[in-house]
Amino acid sequence: MLQNLAHPGSSLSAAGTNQGVLAAAASGLEGFITQHGGDLDRVFGHAGIDPEQLRSPTLSLNLANYCQVMEEAARQTGCDNFGLHYGQQFKPQALGLLGYVGLCSGTLEEALVNFAEAFPLHQHHTLIELVDQGESYRFDYQVRQPGIDARRQDAELTLGMAANLMRHVLGQGWAPREVHFEHRRPADWQAHRELFDAPVHFGQACNSLMIAKQDLAGRMMPGRDPVLLMLVKDSLRQLSGLAGGPDLLAQASDALRHALHLGEPSLERVACQLRLGEATLQRRLREHGLCFSQLVEQVRRDLALRHLREQSLSISELAPLLGYSETSAFSRAFRRWFGVSPRQWRSVQG
Repeated sequence: MLQNLAHPGSSLSAAGTNQGVLAAAASGLEGFITQHGGDLDRVFGHAGIDPEQLRSPTLSLNLANYCQVMEEAARQTGCDNFGLHYGQQFKPQALGLLGYVGLCSGTLEEALVNFAEAFPLHQHHTLIELVDQGESYRFDYQVRQPGIDARRQDAELTLGMAANLMRHVLGQGWAPREVHFEHRRPADWQAHRELFDAPVHFGQACNSLMIAKQDLAGRMMPGRDPVLLMLVKDSLRQLSGLAGGPDLLAQASDALRHALHLGEPSLERVACQLRLGEATLQRRLREHGLCFSQLVEQVRRDLALRHLREQSLSISELAPLLGYSETSAFSRAFRRWFGVSPRQWRSVQG
């Protein structure tokens, strides 16, 4: 078991569990800061991170401190696009266990699915989804931890990592159809268009890569290894502290978000994914003042509002993504939640 080497005031989490982000996400960060003229002591000191925490990729960093160190590095190096450039040189192998979840998958499409499913074990309080949009997939990423408002550098870093996973198989000439960022357009925004080689839009609802499905067709991962993939996934689960940490509610919500498109979610399926017994999951949800059906409704409400605001899907397309077999069932549930139909809500908001 990992020992807790944190000194008082450091941001290392409890031994053997990840309640923030694994330190593999900062692989090579010290060298990159130095390369751009930054002072390591000032950058890490201001962000509240002990550089010793970066020595092991399986130790856990506080997510707020991690996002802050990226923002501070951008300020102190004078490189406004620090996260963008750091992400562009970030190879999948450097991500540690999460990187190998993708690299050991059978196909590139499976790699993206496995990467999205495993990401909550690598980093908590984060939305990450692979959304089917017909001829393309939308790869969404967004930090959801309250209080983390300055997160531009982290967003640009993460989409750069995702693009590099694609280019590991398709070559450096691969480009997404579009790139979306939630933050405002920076001064040097032309660099984003050049590095992604695609149209880039700012001020969007979420950070996203639009990936053409035809780019994935028949693409096998060169390092596919099903046995190693199973072992890597198991190691991530153990490090995440899934079976009882304070983030159980967030983990259960993430599991539901990934399962809804398969139909009506079951307690058995979610409990199995969290490696808990059904009775144990029910008891721990009660400790949060919820039963399983209430959590399902809460997740569905949040996803419904998000997709309706984006206006990228019709009501009939949205219903099955939320686990409803019929559009009418979704409309009835939405009216029960908000007193109006989905179409009425969208027309008022629009």
